[in-house]
Amino acid sequence: MRQEIRKKIVESNLNGIFELDKGKKSIYFTKNLLPGEQVYGEKLIRQGKDEFREFAPVNSKLAAAIRQGLKEFNLKENSIILYLGASTGTTVSHLSDVTKNGMIFAVESAPIVARDLVFLAEKRHNIAPILADANKPEEYKDNIVNVDFLYQDVAQKNQVQIFLKNLPFLKKGGLAFLAVKARSIDFAKKPEEVFQDVEKELKTHLTILQKIDISSFQKDHCVFVCKK
Repeated sequence: MRQEIRKKIVESNLNGIFELDKGKKSIYFTKNLLPGEQVYGEKLIRQGKDEFREFAPVNSKLAAAIRQGLKEFNLKENSIILYLGASTGTTVSHLSDVTKNGMIFAVESAPIVARDLVFLAEKRHNIAPILADANKPEEYKDNIVNVDFLYQDVAQKNQVQIFLKNLPFLKKGGLAFLAVKARSIDFAKKPEEVFQDVEKELKTHLTILQKIDISSFQKDHCVFVCKK
């Protein structure tokens, strides 16, 4: 559904992310790469010649991190991204809006889910779907180049190890986002204890810029924003 609005959508302090101030909470958007096209039933809002897609925190861990105060997000129109755990492409599609002249290498291991990702890539020229196990980067190392941004959303027990295995693809100085699902790592521990363990391990490899609790939108989840 496309809507017209009275309040103005403006650029936020994060590259490629737009916001509409609605009372105490802003609503976030990306500028639609393919006007008129929805990806997963999100709201489309028209403003002048531009069309925006709502980027809701209940649909994306990245959007949840933005709502919870994300500070570092230096993507550009030509940035190259490695996305691990792409699923059907909800968040990937918004990154596609932001990096309209770049490329997103989207890795997904489930064939049925990856099918929707392939359909998305047929419409969006800057998405390269890769059917592979993110735990085995040697399977796709010859198909991608070094990237500016590494994003991982893989709900497995060894999700931190998977993240570290893929760090060699990230350029020096590049940003890395890790969405941690505590219950997938250790169901018996309290989520905050799991997050503390993850933080300790990440510090031996990366500089942690932010630790963002997004559990109010994504239960038992925390996003780590790191720099190589």
